[in-house]
Amino acid sequence: MNNSPQFERIKAGLGKRRRAEKRFRFFGIAAISAGLLFLAVMFALVAVKGAGAFQRTLVQVEVFFDPELAKDGDYAGMVKASLRKAFPEVQERNDKRRLYKLVSIGAAFDLRRMILDDPEIVGETRTVWVPASDDVDIAVKGNVSPRLGKRQHIWIASLKGTGRLKTEFNTAFFTSGDSREPELAGIATALMGSLFSILVCLALAFPLGVMAAVYLEEFAAKNRWTELIEVNINNLAAVPSIVFGLLGLAVFLNFFHLPRSAPLVGGMVLALMTLPT
Repeated sequence: MNNSPQFERIKAGLGKRRRAEKRFRFFGIAAISAGLLFLAVMFALVAVKGAGAFQRTLVQVEVFFDPELAKDGDYAGMVKASLRKAFPEVQERNDKRRLYKLVSIGAAFDLRRMILDDPEIVGETRTVWVPASDDVDIAVKGNVSPRLGKRQHIWIASLKGTGRLKTEFNTAFFTSGDSREPELAGIATALMGSLFSILVCLALAFPLGVMAAVYLEEFAAKNRWTELIEVNINNLAAVPSIVFGLLGLAVFLNFFHLPRSAPLVGGMVLALMTLPT
């Protein structure tokens, strides 16, 4: 066995290096574990705080489908009339405005849809469940809405007590598009736009990227030209996504005048981003 001083120094250096590698590995695993833990906590908080979006509040009203209002297209007037009938003690104009705010403006669209589906209901009185406003929805779910007054809370309690207020699974969250009214907003538009963008990206980047990779690795001669291409591919893979976004804005929209807010442009930009990879 070699016991020379040089061998001992090499042995000590290797031991020090192994210990440093173990510490590096330990801190790396710890950092990854901490990151995964924070990610799990974030998703848990999003799930807990966002669970209410999968439930919506409905108000039961007795709607008279007034032929005159139906003729004028005043479906909101039908909703207001049903609320005044449910709370006949409300006489002041300001109180009536507060009363009307218990129901979402989407209720008028629901009545219009009902008449279009069955015109025979005009002139009849039907019991209808219509979406509550976002403030009422917040209050029913146990949160505080600063825009609700004392009398509105009393009306909400009255609706609860008489069974005219309920919550159900919010299917509209998956079938509706963007809306300025929170209780009417959904993810259908964003979901379909994302899906179409991914399909455009896949159709452009996947075949072109695979064919280019196979050619460069299997058929292309190893010379300066292929080395230059590979270096540029690596450089493109490191370009920030904002640069690709600006490229899409400048070239696809401003120069080629492709349609804005369309999955086509988004898919093409994503294809450029994923092509180097």
